[in-house]
Amino acid sequence: MSRIVVALGGNAILKPKQRGTITEQLENVRTTSRQIASMIAMGHEVVVTHGNGPQVGNILLQNEEAYKAAGIPPMPLDVCGSKSQGLLGYLIQRSLRNELVTRGIRKHVATIVTQVLVKRDDPAFLNPEKPIGPFYTPERARRLANERGYVMKEDANRGLRRVVPSPDPTRIVEIEVIRTLVDAGNIVIASGGGGIPVIEDDRGRLEGIEAVIDKDLAGERLATDLKADTFLILTDVDQVALDFGKPTQRFISQASVSEVRNWQQESHFRPGSMGPKVEAAVRFVLAGGDRAVITSLEAACAALDGAGTHITRE
Repeated sequence: MSRIVVALGGNAILKPKQRGTITEQLENVRTTSRQIASMIAMGHEVVVTHGNGPQVGNILLQNEEAYKAAGIPPMPLDVCGSKSQGLLGYLIQRSLRNELVTRGIRKHVATIVTQVLVKRDDPAFLNPEKPIGPFYTPERARRLANERGYVMKEDANRGLRRVVPSPDPTRIVEIEVIRTLVDAGNIVIASGGGGIPVIEDDRGRLEGIEAVIDKDLAGERLATDLKADTFLILTDVDQVALDFGKPTQRFISQASVSEVRNWQQESHFRPGSMGPKVEAAVRFVLAGGDRAVITSLEAACAALDGAGTHITRE
């Protein structure tokens, strides 16, 4: 039996071009739960983490509309992140529990609202780059920048969006609680959306901060701290590719950390797409994990037997 941390990409919960209704999201989560339940049925210990991009974006939109329509004060980003953790954790834990009951597997499933510590002096705070929320007109963007101190940047020539720092995760605050639950045989959903970013003062007190932590890098921190054997990153492609989108494109089945580091230096992996996933995979293996695997949701179980892209030390 091995311990696997499964990092679910956005397509596991909300697929492109879907409106984001609760019916759509529940159906996607049921499909995801079947994959996870199959791993559990095979005898593996499974811990789940997930993205929250579309959901927290919708929460930010709701904030904006409520402010415009009724003057209801918007919630800060760390609070919005915690809302999305509760929302998605509920959908996943309910759906996964139902799938396990159907298979006659009696296990408890629990979601932990997870805070993730970042450094106050992380360089990302000097250069916010992570786009969040809706697009704004120049006039509205200027007003928000003046009224709320938002940093606004052009996003791929599509319009102005708010950008926030994306600092590196350094520690999962609730890791001992998570470890205790996992060691006792429970299935835990944790660090959703990269976790709620917090900073710590010199007395150990925590404070939420306006930032977004990359979910795969936070997932690696979770997998490493739990001493997982496998870190399984599920996305929308079956394998990682070199020269993606070019006539010379080629897929990777197996690679060593040194090979991947060379490819990273050659800029094969896009910063906002495959880049963080590959970096998270490399960090996990260098920290002592047996293997990191990147593949599609549909190939999740097959990846444990060799499908997908496997990254190992040698």
